[in-house]
Amino acid sequence: MAVKAMDSSNVVDRSQVLVVDDDPSLRTLVCELLSDSGLEPTPARDGVDGLRKFFELRTSLVVLDVKMPGMDGIQTLEQIRNMSDVPVLMLTGRASEPDTVQGLRSGADDYVCKPFGSEELVARTHALLRRWADNDTEEPKILADGLVMIDFGKASVMVNGSPVVLTPLEFKLLTTFVDHPDHVLAADRLRELVWGGSETSRDEVKVYVGYLRRKLKEAASVEPIETVRGFGYRYCPR
Repeated sequence: MAVKAMDSSNVVDRSQVLVVDDDPSLRTLVCELLSDSGLEPTPARDGVDGLRKFFELRTSLVVLDVKMPGMDGIQTLEQIRNMSDVPVLMLTGRASEPDTVQGLRSGADDYVCKPFGSEELVARTHALLRRWADNDTEEPKILADGLVMIDFGKASVMVNGSPVVLTPLEFKLLTTFVDHPDHVLAADRLRELVWGGSETSRDEVKVYVGYLRRKLKEAASVEPIETVRGFGYRYCPR
């Protein structure tokens, strides 16, 4: 069951954030930055400690380091995704696309490369919390177009009658496309609609769209999201 513990009228107020990092100095820095921005961070020294505290807290968001001894960030993320779709922000010192995709495939919602700027970390954290709150306050409804059926009440997706498991960010990205059938959406427009105008790059948008496209193709044997070269992306359910 999803862990949702925020009042959308004041997203940053008393939001619990779990910070999992094996580097004591970096862990302390992240906690201080988040605390100064109005959040309530709880530190965890490694993946095992992080999972234990995740069970204990009503966590609104997890900040998770990728490279840790023992249970690394990817393994920890996979365990979190088995019990919750709480947003997860990954901290990584590896900025290559394969490493980024591995995190996204495991269920991460966003990532920040080390060394990072304090303002960027805080901005991305709050952007995830705002999107989470917005999703949590939507009235339950169903969108269907003959190819995709989205049940907001159950946070579930069916493609050609088969269930497809999406991360919260992929869910919102798909919803945006289904809400704009046959419209060309530029990367900047998707950043506005899905990422809330955060500092997400066009390359990151490309990675997320590509991952969603692969999941839809596996379920439907077609590619309903096409690239319109030089303009953006278009969702064509037919």
